[in-house]
Amino acid sequence: MRLTRKTDTVAKAEKPGLGLNRRQFLKSASLATGGIAAASMLGAGMMRKAEAKDVPHDAPTDVVRTICSHCSVGCGIYAEVQNGVWTGQEPAFDHPFNQGGHCAKGASLREHGHGEKRLKYPMKLEGGKWKKLSWDQAIEEVGQKALDIRKESGPDSLYFMGSAKFSNEQAYLYRKFAAMWGTNNVDHSARICHSTTVAGVANTWGYGAQTNSFNDIRHSKCMLFIGSNPCEAHPVAMQHILVGKERGAKIIVVDPRFTRTAAKSDEFVHIRPGTDIPFIYGLLWHIFENGWTDESFISQRVYGMERIEEEVKKYHPEEVENIVGVPKAQMYRVAKMLAETKPGTIVWCMGGTQHHVGNANTRAYCILQLALGNMGVSGGGANIFRGHDNVQGATDFGLLFDTLPGYYGLKTGSWKHWANVWDLDYEWVKSRFDQGNYLGQDPMTSTGIPCSRWHDGVLEDSAKIAQKDNIRLAFFWGQSVNTETRGREVRQALDKMDTVVVVDPFPTMAGVMHNRKDGVYLLPAATQFETYGSVSASNRSLQWRDQVITPLFESLPDHVIMYKLAKKWGFEKEFFKNIEVKGEEPVIEDITREFNRGMWTVGYTGQSPERLKMHQQNWGTFDVDSLEAPGGPARGETYGLPWPCWGTPEMKHPGTQILYRTGREVKDGGGNFRARYGVEHNGNNILAEGSYSKGAEIQDGYPEFTADMLKQLGWWDELTAEEKKHAEGKNWKTDISGGIQRVAIKHGCIPYGNAKARVIVWNFPDDIPVHREPLYTPRRDLVAKYPTYDDRMVARLPTLYKSIQDKDFAKDFPLALTSGRLVEYEGGGEETRSNPWLAELQQEMFIEMNPADAADRGIRDGDDVFVHSPEGSKIKVKAMVTPRVIAGESFMPYHFAGVFEGESLEKSYPEGTVPYVIGESANTVLTYGYDVVTQMQETKSSLCQISKA
Repeated sequence: MRLTRKTDTVAKAEKPGLGLNRRQFLKSASLATGGIAAASMLGAGMMRKAEAKDVPHDAPTDVVRTICSHCSVGCGIYAEVQNGVWTGQEPAFDHPFNQGGHCAKGASLREHGHGEKRLKYPMKLEGGKWKKLSWDQAIEEVGQKALDIRKESGPDSLYFMGSAKFSNEQAYLYRKFAAMWGTNNVDHSARICHSTTVAGVANTWGYGAQTNSFNDIRHSKCMLFIGSNPCEAHPVAMQHILVGKERGAKIIVVDPRFTRTAAKSDEFVHIRPGTDIPFIYGLLWHIFENGWTDESFISQRVYGMERIEEEVKKYHPEEVENIVGVPKAQMYRVAKMLAETKPGTIVWCMGGTQHHVGNANTRAYCILQLALGNMGVSGGGANIFRGHDNVQGATDFGLLFDTLPGYYGLKTGSWKHWANVWDLDYEWVKSRFDQGNYLGQDPMTSTGIPCSRWHDGVLEDSAKIAQKDNIRLAFFWGQSVNTETRGREVRQALDKMDTVVVVDPFPTMAGVMHNRKDGVYLLPAATQFETYGSVSASNRSLQWRDQVITPLFESLPDHVIMYKLAKKWGFEKEFFKNIEVKGEEPVIEDITREFNRGMWTVGYTGQSPERLKMHQQNWGTFDVDSLEAPGGPARGETYGLPWPCWGTPEMKHPGTQILYRTGREVKDGGGNFRARYGVEHNGNNILAEGSYSKGAEIQDGYPEFTADMLKQLGWWDELTAEEKKHAEGKNWKTDISGGIQRVAIKHGCIPYGNAKARVIVWNFPDDIPVHREPLYTPRRDLVAKYPTYDDRMVARLPTLYKSIQDKDFAKDFPLALTSGRLVEYEGGGEETRSNPWLAELQQEMFIEMNPADAADRGIRDGDDVFVHSPEGSKIKVKAMVTPRVIAGESFMPYHFAGVFEGESLEKSYPEGTVPYVIGESANTVLTYGYDVVTQMQETKSSLCQISKA
């Protein structure tokens, strides 16, 4: 379907019951309520197309509080419902995150309540035709196929692709679901957006999450954006950024492309794709050279900075200009601005993470902030903007191939902790997994296969993968496959598996990209507006969503589908032992309370359903600058009780707005860097020296708290008799009574200890960040000096590095290629390209190329062009000729799908589900390359050739 521009708009009638509605706002702002004045002030999100409705015009309106389901800012929405129909919406003017702001995606949320392109009922592909099924049929067939594969090939032959669109409760339940089945082959989209952040940041100072918040950026005096484009990726966050700018903050944007965010900057720095580490080291060269470091902060709170100082000497200005392309004068100017304008924050997104050295990139960003002393202060920190609405929560709840909920690892002690939380016998849980070793790895305690490479788990020789057999059946539950690179191999894997199961509101590319005639099942999941539960924003705040409407068509909430499958597989009693099931729907609040009982590591223990609902009903009582409530029911608490929210809900911890802030008591949200790695390294102390949280009775560094440590300190008898029973032999993260945490905090100490941040990560392949040229590099002259890794086994799979980089592709594929977001679409785009309000805004897939490169190829703006990959694939897109990219570099958005190497897939969709906009996927031509620690795919530094079609 080809859409045309819509220009007709009308003002919407005033609705009762909002915290502050549009008309009240306009009246108080003395603005006209109709016509161009109001439209230009408020934007398209406030305008409505006139539509006929079946609902009587005078039907009573219910107003439901919910949270936008697109990016991770967490904007509040008032959904207006009449007779069960979602008829209108307003952005919440009293919400502390968005204050009435909307982006294009948020403004179109009401379309979720109509869902014309949604899956209507369960279906299967049979003889090349889509056939309608009942839910009972679908569960019986899918469930039995899984059991048959389990009997023949073991539990690891199923793959559980999860979703950043789950609520917290559903994400937790899905990870538990995979554990009950008996596999670590479970993952979600954080693998391909911020897994390198989690690994790099957590291994530097303790937790792998945003340390401050979108709102706190208002207090920054200098903001460094590297690989981040919030104008398009996080538009409402720009409200806070621009407030900071209005208050005098400097904005530095570092990117290969001149973005809309760069247009707002005081300094735009162009870097060559894949050179983040030499860029950061180039800044540090000037900072060390001029004595601009915070020596007091470093001596008290940082371990190993002298090692970085020595490494940085190699990255003198001439070398940086050669590698990165930034001249000495600009590097000096930026370094001086960062050093003299504090507090300063650093913001990064996938431009920094999606590299085969992504974990090292994120560690380099952290090191810069440590050198400047910008941590643990308002206006400072690492503001790591996440992509999807609950990618933070889904990550926290262990929807990953290498952890359990709460970042508990896969070691036996972690499994025993969760067996204790679940009130299950550990030996029963262990019996669910394959027994024995495969290439030296135990399936229960070794990492699974990452979602970036599930297809290699299908296609690779089974003798070369560290599990019993290949993947034979995969659940694509809320995540599609066009988000993964190497599109040809993805298609081959879809064709080879025994069965493909898509659980999603939409068919997604997993359901249509294959060449199959049989063996594909589509199970219609409800959206988050058709259920309820909590969701975690990028700043670690939890927000409660109420159910807006009942599930459309025959769709079911994700947790109901999990229950149905668990019942078929025979473990529903163990799965829901402490969770009430009403009919076939597990009670969400019981799931919240169960994760409260186990998530001690990251402090997901104090946010009871009651506390979260109270915050939801009192949005307007929280201050937008501090996120704290000066009065009202939540007095003294931080909005959303951002984790860590220590102890039990009864402790009433207020949540932690800013991580590692020593200027506050722990009971008030203060803290310090975490002691995760013992007390010394190579004979050197790695605990903090002379630095501690305000009010701490231990006024120096100290290790993490255990039962034995409480006894040594003489604090053991402050536990109750019941707490002692649970705490004996345990530590702060395995004591399910919360007593160890309670007593530590009573004495002003943080449960996880007080250590230095470490810039030397001795358990990683590169213990400090090291520049390594991209696998597909245009700079062959730099490969010998900055080579990649040797090929190796990572996450059960053989992984290539040197054998790719050794081949010279640059002659035939001379253009650097990177990818990124558009403001109109989200993720793989199936949902947003099926939304008519958004689809009309961007109807063509395109590639940005510089005028010089276009002229050399005889290409003009708007021409059809082929983009050729070094790996042999080719896609057809439109050329956007623009100086936003420099000569020799190009850019594509990654939200498109529905066309594969020139072939339209429209005929493969079930009737009525083809998105309004389809196009080639950028990932079809993006190439091999995976982070050595996390298996993050390398999508930001590849090569291509462009020719006129």
